[in-house]
Amino acid sequence: MIRRFHACLCAVAFALTLSPVHASDDKKPAADTPKAPTKVEDAPPKAAAVDKDGWKSLFNGKDLEGWKVTNFGGEGDVYIEAGAVVISQGSDLSGIHTEQELPKSNYEVQFEAQRAAGSDFFAGLTFPVKDSHCSLIVGGWGGGVCGLSSLSGMDASENETTSYQDFEKGQWYKIRLVVTDDHISAWIDDEQIVDVDTTGQRIGTRFEVDRSKPFGFATWQTTAKLRNVKLRPLPKTDEKPAAKDATK
Repeated sequence: MIRRFHACLCAVAFALTLSPVHASDDKKPAADTPKAPTKVEDAPPKAAAVDKDGWKSLFNGKDLEGWKVTNFGGEGDVYIEAGAVVISQGSDLSGIHTEQELPKSNYEVQFEAQRAAGSDFFAGLTFPVKDSHCSLIVGGWGGGVCGLSSLSGMDASENETTSYQDFEKGQWYKIRLVVTDDHISAWIDDEQIVDVDTTGQRIGTRFEVDRSKPFGFATWQTTAKLRNVKLRPLPKTDEKPAAKDATK
């Protein structure tokens, strides 16, 4: 009986000895308490990086973040394939546009485009020109017309910027556009196709592509692929832009 009582006293003493240790473990400083992981959807979107030459990429090559499929009616599907945006052929117009905050003048755009299927324009870029908008059309009116729509009410097929070029399906073309306060210039690869003084010109778009504003791409009954789309602001200058990209 005495032995049992002595054993009970020892057990109680042992338990009391351990109790403070457990209590202190349960009251660790707040700094040691791991924080709950931040949800991905709670994190702010990452701003597009600007490289040493001032270029900002407008596509991440993974999804359409920052862009919307343009509701033209009858438009084809848009998806990403091997880092390129694919705008599928629709009944008429198909395309995408963005409402990202971009310059309205004194800027340069570069991108690569190809006609994957169809026979009409595969790169219809609508862009801001100060308080108005204009469209650069590549491969329209049956496949070969290039130019600006519209200048003083005249389309790319009938104004001073009209030119013609053969385009091979599946071939990538590098397109460059420069917009200043009084000038619009454009190149396909190294060939300049637009060089126009916009002073006094009434600049506008065809009503069919109004939904591409303020900045968007469209195709007409054609499947196109786009990649390496980038933009950079330019210093205001009275000089015409150089014929070739200095970054090459």
